[in-house]
Amino acid sequence: MIHAPRPTRPRLDEAFVARLRQRFGDALTVSEGIRRQHGTSEAHFAEALPDAVVFAASTEEVADCVRLCVAAGVAIVPFGAGTSIEGNALPVHGGVSINLSRMDAILAVNAGDFDCTVQAGCRREELNTHLRDTGLFFPIDPGANATIGGMASTRASGTNAVRYGTMREAVLSLTVVTADGRVIRTATRARKSAAGYDLTRLFVGSEGTLGIITEVTLRLHPIPEQIMSAVCGFDSLQGAVDTVVQSIQCGVPLARVEILDDKQIAAVNRWSRLDLPEVTTLFFEFHGSPAGVAEQVETVAALAEGNGGGAFAWSNQPEERARLWKARHEAYYAAVNVRPGAVGWTTDVCVPISRLPECILQTRADIDAGAVPATILGHVGDGNFHVIFSIDPERPDEFEAVERINRRLVERAIAMDGTCTGEHGIGIGKQDWLVAELGDAVDTMRVLKRALDPNNLMNPGKIFSL
Repeated sequence: MIHAPRPTRPRLDEAFVARLRQRFGDALTVSEGIRRQHGTSEAHFAEALPDAVVFAASTEEVADCVRLCVAAGVAIVPFGAGTSIEGNALPVHGGVSINLSRMDAILAVNAGDFDCTVQAGCRREELNTHLRDTGLFFPIDPGANATIGGMASTRASGTNAVRYGTMREAVLSLTVVTADGRVIRTATRARKSAAGYDLTRLFVGSEGTLGIITEVTLRLHPIPEQIMSAVCGFDSLQGAVDTVVQSIQCGVPLARVEILDDKQIAAVNRWSRLDLPEVTTLFFEFHGSPAGVAEQVETVAALAEGNGGGAFAWSNQPEERARLWKARHEAYYAAVNVRPGAVGWTTDVCVPISRLPECILQTRADIDAGAVPATILGHVGDGNFHVIFSIDPERPDEFEAVERINRRLVERAIAMDGTCTGEHGIGIGKQDWLVAELGDAVDTMRVLKRALDPNNLMNPGKIFSL
């Protein structure tokens, strides 16, 4: 575990709680059950409860809450859907969690400009349902039905990143409540600008440590004329990874390409009731015109065959595609539940794609040499993959063993000029590795943090320590 649980009783000044109650009424709660929902995660980190939770309904309410907290010297932690992996939303110093889930409105859709503006609590699946009749969609898909604000805060990416990029590319502008309670807009809807510092990119990925994102303007894309999914099993991990690398080198515009090793496929079969061959498998998705998609499938199928791939099973039926990707999105739960009562420890790295086969194969060897069950899966089209460990929570030696494997994985990725996290963020789980990766650049981050949040009240204890 990363840290000991905080006491379950809130420790806020009664006068401060009264001020919060006067402003927010029933939208404020100090209920232990609600606080526990905001103080735990799906990962292996110990719980850390906030002292109170405010369910904000507008940017103005967020700003009012921030001003009250700053005046009282109380920590502030934004909370979306609670799907982050590295403890990003855990209130490790207590304080007030500001839940943004009620701020879920779609404020504007500008179909002619291929963009939209939403409140931070809007969920990505609900956004795409709303957009369906416009012929547009929002492509960033981290798997979980995360909030758009949370996705911006952690610089999320996911299965479509190889074709459509990450939240860094998707976000045009933000409305942010700063650490002194002001409301700022970081940019306009213009597709490019040379006007001053790029504040949008500063706040994207900042994990709530510099301010609280309350509205997001997003870049949208046309729904492809043809969408086709395909599955192909391989007789070796090397062959599967080589197929991805060669496909990209040939210029195939893959929309999605996911790798699941044989252990992950076995877990997915049990969890999602599939009957895929239990070998390392690639899940593909191709977007484009019917002729273009057919050409893409033909090229990739030929490459797969040359690398030990089996039958190339494909479908353009929405129901079959949805079933396949639902199984992929539930891979985390499938992997953790290979052992009853287990807890999950998931980690991710990203390396230059030419180093990907080496990195994955060495990682698999480390896992196989240990005793803790683990699977490998990932968005290999951009060099990003994950390892999911299934740990017995009553076995401290297993946590220690996983920590050793994780250390070797991250050191390996950094040595390959990669990163300690492709999409999970730093949170509380990878702070040491951030320093190992970027060195003195982290001191520059600290300077920015002190300048924008001099009292260290915005999600303190995340990304790095001050």
